[in-house]
Amino acid sequence: MSRFYVTTPIYYVNAEPHLGHAYTTIVGDALTRWHRLLGDDVKYLTGTDEHGLKIQQAADDAGKTPQQFTDEIAPKFADAWERLDIANDDFIRTTEPRHKAAVAELLQRCYDAGDIELDTYSGKYCVGCELYYTDDELVEVDGVAECCPIHKRPVETLEEENYFFRLSRFEDRLLDWYAAHPGAMKPDNRANEAIGLIKGGLRDFSISRTSLEWGIPLPWDPDHVTYVWFDALTNYLAATGFGDPEQDYTDWWPVDYHLIGKDIVRQHCVYWPAMLMSAGVELPKGWGIGGWLLVDGEKMAKSGGNVVNPLDLIDTVGVDGFRYYVLAETPYGSDGDFSYEGLVGKYNSDLANNLGNLAARVATVVAKKCDGTGPAPRADSPLAAAAATAYADTVRGWDDVAPSKALDATWSLVRATNAYLESNEPWKAEPGPEVDAVMGDALEALRIVSILAFPAVPRTAQAVWERIGFTSDIAEQRLPEAAAWGAYPGGLTVTKGDPLFPRIKL
Repeated sequence: MSRFYVTTPIYYVNAEPHLGHAYTTIVGDALTRWHRLLGDDVKYLTGTDEHGLKIQQAADDAGKTPQQFTDEIAPKFADAWERLDIANDDFIRTTEPRHKAAVAELLQRCYDAGDIELDTYSGKYCVGCELYYTDDELVEVDGVAECCPIHKRPVETLEEENYFFRLSRFEDRLLDWYAAHPGAMKPDNRANEAIGLIKGGLRDFSISRTSLEWGIPLPWDPDHVTYVWFDALTNYLAATGFGDPEQDYTDWWPVDYHLIGKDIVRQHCVYWPAMLMSAGVELPKGWGIGGWLLVDGEKMAKSGGNVVNPLDLIDTVGVDGFRYYVLAETPYGSDGDFSYEGLVGKYNSDLANNLGNLAARVATVVAKKCDGTGPAPRADSPLAAAAATAYADTVRGWDDVAPSKALDATWSLVRATNAYLESNEPWKAEPGPEVDAVMGDALEALRIVSILAFPAVPRTAQAVWERIGFTSDIAEQRLPEAAAWGAYPGGLTVTKGDPLFPRIKL
């Protein structure tokens, strides 16, 4: 059994969960569900980022202490993930003792290595990004100069004595590591971005503040609290037991994939590897770097007033309808533009018209022509080759962290089976061996489809599994054996049930 560890970014609790948060979390959930089907021992981590100036300001605006504020918001993320069928194995908050212990351990290791030093810095700072910017990185927005390129708001000029991580020392080591690990970032073009950032010159970055109290004190200088990257990024290690002398964090580390958005490539693919190098910790095996789900061409953000609540959408298309749209509509790594019309269109075309229609059609014909009992498939079925191709391409999609490709491959078998039924028209034939052969083939294709679709649409997959006569938990199936053609035993009771995906009118 292989171990497979995946993380999402930890989400700021200055606002409630939105579609952008749900996007990455659903991708991680589907990827880890796939690896559970493969028999891997999986650890899937998500959580909340609860320290820093942005949180302190949000708490002040709400008239609460930072701890009160985070204690109210963090559970909303956990609740949202439960409603979206996110099967995470751990949920970490950066206010937990285990996280604070891990941060202290990482800081101390880097300090002892000589890579953290005290200095005075004056620079232009974005509170939203919690990051300093140079003049050439700032943009003009609506006639206002010196705005953050991400949040499109004016930056602040800050000057204080901080501890700095000497990132500039790691340029050659980082370039050598990436050269030795091609394919560590998916999609591949994101590696070029990270390498470009490194080759463009690395600046040391501030890792502490004295003007901020809401944070984790530096172990050697408690007048300073660490902020942002040494705090937030360390959660990935904290969840493995790093910093706890009674745990061996290498049982789960290095992580297989950090799933992140394209706007935090610098921090995750440049800062984080350098920090780990300094601390003597093995680097991640890989990163999956997604684009943004845009609304009217803009990134979703509380400040932009274009936040979409994912829980509102599941009232329209159901949990699986929403999950499928998120995974299948936009190639992972590219930007997608969310619209209600696009959501409903994808639901109607792929789910209602294809998978839902196939399941209903098969059950109807089996009821009328086979007395409700599913026949066994033929070993030499014309659909066997389509199933083998669908499986191989689905595997390739998930291996590449490309959910849309994986699902298109799975749905190729749905389309092939619908076409097979249209060609044979068993509903027009008299009951007998020929109808039994066709319907046995279709039931076997549905069996395989339900397994391959499970990571994306777990409730639907289980429903199809049960309607074709199985009583077990589909999550207990194991690949690749479960995808081999011919495992539908025949003799099972097939039921139609209510429509899986009732069509929605725009």
